[in-house]
Amino acid sequence: MKFGVVTFPGSNCDEDIVYVLESILDQKVERLWHKDTDLKGVDFIVLPGGFSYGDYLRSGAIAKLSPIMGEVIKHANNVGYVMGICNGFQILTESGLLDGALLHNDNQKFICKNVFWKPATMHTAITKDLDMSKAYKIPIAHGEGRYFASNETIDKLEENDQILFKYCDEEGKVSKITNPNGSILNIAGICNEGRNVFGMMPHPERAADTELANEDGKAMFLSILNHCK
Repeated sequence: MKFGVVTFPGSNCDEDIVYVLESILDQKVERLWHKDTDLKGVDFIVLPGGFSYGDYLRSGAIAKLSPIMGEVIKHANNVGYVMGICNGFQILTESGLLDGALLHNDNQKFICKNVFWKPATMHTAITKDLDMSKAYKIPIAHGEGRYFASNETIDKLEENDQILFKYCDEEGKVSKITNPNGSILNIAGICNEGRNVFGMMPHPERAADTELANEDGKAMFLSILNHCK
């Protein structure tokens, strides 16, 4: 598996992802600049967190116009794997690769803390090896993380089993009080109908190293390696 990590002006989690993939998981990684139009033969593209273009207009609204995004969209449409984390998730919704939008947190504040999420489906490569009864501790750091979509879109996501993760408490209970940003149905991540494009607001790459005393996020990356071929 060859990974490509895209850097936009303002990205600040690109090296975090590269570190996890290269140093912890021993994978080949290509660093892709936002002006590139060559994906360098990668199999799996990661759009990292950060503040692409300073989050001007809307988070991800300018990044979707970067030259590389045309190639990322082609890659996704050809059933190639694409994952967006935090700002990367915002870019995927702005680009139309994932449904819905990420709005300002309901408290109108930037939130940076550990939360818990649990997988909502076992039918994707990134969740297949996870325990649906387990609450995984994963950090969040965002000001615009409130997932929103029309009722029709939410119904479709549920019917097609496209919801990847939901915010929960330490015991795995999903409720309003465990929702850090006001996301509909406590949604923390979704995928597309083809199950090859994934988006999430929490940062599993920040919970994948023994040095951080938290490896809960590593399980998702291992599932990727086991099931993305």
